[in-house]
Amino acid sequence: MVIGNVDSNLIGAIQVSDLTVAYQRKPVLWEISLDIPAGSLAGLVGPNGAGKSTLIKAMMGLVPKVSGEIFLDAKTMEDQTARIAYVPQRESVDWDFPASVLDVVLMGMYRKIGWFLPIRKEHRHQAMLALEKVGIAELANRQISQLSGGQQQRTFLARALVQSADVFLMDEPFAAVDAATEQSIIQVLRSLQSEGKTILVVHHDLHTVPEYFDFLVLLNVRAVAWGPMQSTFTTDNLRKTYGGRLTLLDEVTEAIRRRRSI
Repeated sequence: MVIGNVDSNLIGAIQVSDLTVAYQRKPVLWEISLDIPAGSLAGLVGPNGAGKSTLIKAMMGLVPKVSGEIFLDAKTMEDQTARIAYVPQRESVDWDFPASVLDVVLMGMYRKIGWFLPIRKEHRHQAMLALEKVGIAELANRQISQLSGGQQQRTFLARALVQSADVFLMDEPFAAVDAATEQSIIQVLRSLQSEGKTILVVHHDLHTVPEYFDFLVLLNVRAVAWGPMQSTFTTDNLRKTYGGRLTLLDEVTEAIRRRRSI
């Protein structure tokens, strides 16, 4: 099977099996089962409260599961976190912490460097290359408290890049960024995909979903639909996912119709 230009037999295939997660006995994810092929650039879409961030955190082992399993290449995913790079929501980070941009990126290399061991010249070089890739190398020595929202997102993307991961899990990387930053981020993600990486991105803007991603997961506590973009991003699936809460559904539906008539 080929997703985009990448063979899905490459490493990085994710399988979620009968996953249920609850907060104070209230289910946030209910009996989720889905597959994300290796090498895909996948969007994770659904209304507020659908459990998108919880699914990402469950994959990282950051929230307890009531039941179910998550696998990476047929092995339990929580035992393979070294292969996964995680970009959290920007709002969940303490941006007042006294650290420079370069310091934050180097934090992504601690598994390579080792705790309490010195940071060497080659480590700094790799971190600077990542900052160049996301377009903020000139900010390396700036304190993170002085960054704009877009610069903060680019910093955490650079931190993910230096981890040399097989899978990238990103929780709203396009939130509160300008158009230039958004395009810069998507270009980096496409570059990662071209290297055979698997990328799962929580995203809200339905208008850009078919432009950015080749695989889609529609979530609303349950897995409504998942699969290649062309067959999954449909009016029927969107209505099942959002119901009456999707005020822009008619506009998005028209965009779908026009795209398919081209």
